[in-house]
Amino acid sequence: MNLILLGPPGVGKGTQAKRLTETRSIPQISTGDMLRAAVKAGTPLGKEAKGHMDAGGLVPDGVVVGLVAERIREPDAKDGFLLDGFPRTVAQADALGVMLEKQRRALDHVLCLTADNDELVKRLSGRRTCTQCNTPFHVTFNPPKNANVCDACGGELYQRDDDREEAIRARLKTYEAQTKPLIDYYRAKGLLRPIDGLGAVDQVFGRIARALG
Repeated sequence: MNLILLGPPGVGKGTQAKRLTETRSIPQISTGDMLRAAVKAGTPLGKEAKGHMDAGGLVPDGVVVGLVAERIREPDAKDGFLLDGFPRTVAQADALGVMLEKQRRALDHVLCLTADNDELVKRLSGRRTCTQCNTPFHVTFNPPKNANVCDACGGELYQRDDDREEAIRARLKTYEAQTKPLIDYYRAKGLLRPIDGLGAVDQVFGRIARALG
């Protein structure tokens, strides 16, 4: 089964992606991870990507699609894949479609996890991390025994700058602006599967499983 996973920051994509890849025995393909791996390995596409990155520019869509094409030819993706973080634009979606057609493959579903922005702000702004050992906590869902003190090592907990409310709302605004065209694009193709991202992890995964049949 060939899948794309969309969703705003804080909606739980990482958790659900892990469950999906385990239950469906398909790899999670992150373009960020692929770029880093290709650069490290020194592949032709990796060298091209590194040139753009070193110059401070964006890696062209053609290079990213080429990396995806190489990745899904690997043996572990023969029965399907889960694309996470790609495509990000309609142009990338078009290029992905052409590439898959050349490989005689096609997307089965585009899962789009959804949640109210206020809930996402609550989830993200409540995150805290230990300054010493990096153990994560949440003031509501996983609070430390003592306020601002790490249970594991006694270190002080801090809030990342990008987890402050104003930064989160800016990230959500950017997501909506960039992703809405993709949502409309895949809805028009009959591939979009909106999934309510609120509730326990098992509840959300149950909704995904039902959407996939």
